[in-house]
Amino acid sequence: MDDYHVKKTFNTPEVFFSPKDGILKIEGRSIPEDPGDFYDNIILKINQYFMDPRELTRIEIKLEYVNSGSSKYMLELMRILKRNYDNGKDCIVSWYYEEDDESIQELGQHYQATVQIPFKLIDYF
Repeated sequence: MDDYHVKKTFNTPEVFFSPKDGILKIEGRSIPEDPGDFYDNIILKINQYFMDPRELTRIEIKLEYVNSGSSKYMLELMRILKRNYDNGKDCIVSWYYEEDDESIQELGQHYQATVQIPFKLIDYF
């Protein structure tokens, strides 16, 4: 499976997925008009990846803003991770938030409590 890269725009985050390294990075603003158009391919790729994943899968998410439509797809991504984690696949989520951004911090805490997989909340300046 080849690397997958989507460049950041004003409304969508940068996405970098390296199946050979077992890492998915999502960074930026996530406010697309049609989140399905943006996230469906990511969901497809991560599902394909878990047919033959690396020993450890790392997900790094560093979002400035997330609209409700994007949040739904983030939850779907977390559920995919949970399902595979429960089936013995090692994975860890690193959720980054600016130290004073309670909204993004609370969203990360919500996902952490919902999926109950290895999940680090990391604040930055």
